Amino acid sequence: MRRREFIKAFGSAALAFPLPAQAQKSAIPVVGSLNRPSPGTEAFGTAFRRGLKQMGFVEGENLLVEGRWPNPNEDLREAAAELVRKQVAVIFTADNGGALAAKAATSQIPIVFVVGLDPVAMGLVATINRPGGNATGVSFQVSALEPKRFELLRALLPAASLVGVLVNPDNPNADPSAVRLAASASGLRLLVVEARTLAEVESAFAQLIQRGANALLVTSDRLFNLERRQLVDFAARAGIPTIYPWRDFADAGGLMSYGNSLTDAFRQGGLYVGRILRGDKPASLPIWQPTRFEFVINLKTAKAMGLDIPPALLAFADEVIE
Repeated sequence: MRRREFIKAFGSAALAFPLPAQAQKSAIPVVGSLNRPSPGTEAFGTAFRRGLKQMGFVEGENLLVEGRWPNPNEDLREAAAELVRKQVAVIFTADNGGALAAKAATSQIPIVFVVGLDPVAMGLVATINRPGGNATGVSFQVSALEPKRFELLRALLPAASLVGVLVNPDNPNADPSAVRLAASASGLRLLVVEARTLAEVESAFAQLIQRGANALLVTSDRLFNLERRQLVDFAARAGIPTIYPWRDFADAGGLMSYGNSLTDAFRQGGLYVGRILRGDKPASLPIWQPTRFEFVINLKTAKAMGLDIPPALLAFADEVIE
């Protein structure tokens, strides 16, 4: 089976939606999933389905989900256009590029997105409270949490002076000037290391070791998220205390994480898709901005690194993995 056919048959690996052949003949609604295949994110698909179920929709019973994502030689806009031609009931995407492609492909079919940028600045919606048009969803302001992450690193390592920051320069969220300002407020010197590929991530860790970085802050990026187990392993081998943007890193063995709950975001995405299928208009569904933040410490990793976690940090943690 060719790769394109595989993706068409099974949709996004991130959501892992089957498409029963017998159900294709039914008249039940079809949700178009414009999401990059990404192993290791099954929990997000589960959360999305949980949101759908809260609205009374169960995939394979009264709902179908059909996925599209282009290979590197194809155009993302064409993948969105395919879903439009299929006349799906709603398009769901948890990708910045996917949201823009869907918005460019249709002004009629409702779109529910999960994005890490300001959807107003992206041109997806008119305002946060009243989106207008055919799109709504969830918006993370991931970079806004960097000052708190630096603060947590400072609390862990009060004598630290040089902190590395891992960024993907191709990510529109990457703003070294804002990160430098956040680090300066915590009294830290910054070493920004860049990586667009996993090989470059490994090289970035070698640079951190060579420059004597005391700690590392990993910014939010799709590559880093998907390769989180490798990043955690690199940090362990380098012996560099690291804070990550999502709890999935701490679950994978990372030392600390502080950020929004991605599973909550996907559940909310499922809720919004369900509400639209029940008749709500995206124009009047306000953009959902997560207000729940999770600080997770992996005590097992801390012990392996010979780190003593201050009692104040342990008390502040939402969860301590032992």
